[in-house]
Amino acid sequence: MNPDSYSSRLLEAAVNEFSKLPGIGRKTALRLVLHLLRQDPQEVYSLGNSLIRLRDEIKHCKNCHSISDEEICNICTSPQRNSSLICVVESIRDVMAIENTRQFNGLYHVLGGIISPMEGVGPGDLSVESLEEKVAGGKVREVVLALSTTMEGDTTNFYLYRRLSKYPVDITAIARGIAIGDELEYADEVTLGRSIANRTIFNASFNNKE
Repeated sequence: MNPDSYSSRLLEAAVNEFSKLPGIGRKTALRLVLHLLRQDPQEVYSLGNSLIRLRDEIKHCKNCHSISDEEICNICTSPQRNSSLICVVESIRDVMAIENTRQFNGLYHVLGGIISPMEGVGPGDLSVESLEEKVAGGKVREVVLALSTTMEGDTTNFYLYRRLSKYPVDITAIARGIAIGDELEYADEVTLGRSIANRTIFNASFNNKE
């Protein structure tokens, strides 16, 4: 889109900001900005304030590293959750995907990514140390590895297995109902729920692939 086509520098600046969002091109950004201009000013102020508060006030749970309003998230503080069961995921999006299945009642541990040498992400860039500390504490009975079924996900699974297998804890992995190469967040709820419910011991599943 030719910058000269903008009749307002304010409009152009807003379009530039919206187009920085993932999946938003300049044409879509323009439609969004023009839509906001047609809305009641209070609705636009409310949107802006919510984004500012999100950026300024959001926290990461000190226990599971997920996004939270408080120092410890409501999942970790819930007495209804099984604290001896930990599901290891890549990101908050995976927590939300698994929660939507209603098939898991334990706690989570968000790694903050997966091992990817091509992108310069190693074990030291992930929250592996705090996960091992939880397991070493002796209160965790099962760790569910629920990472994407990609090469990077499998590499991370195996690395975690090697780090944690020295402790008296069951290490399981989600069943391969998720197609190879799939990201968890894009799996439908039924398939993901069954993969959680039908998880298998990781050592056995790994050996079967060899």
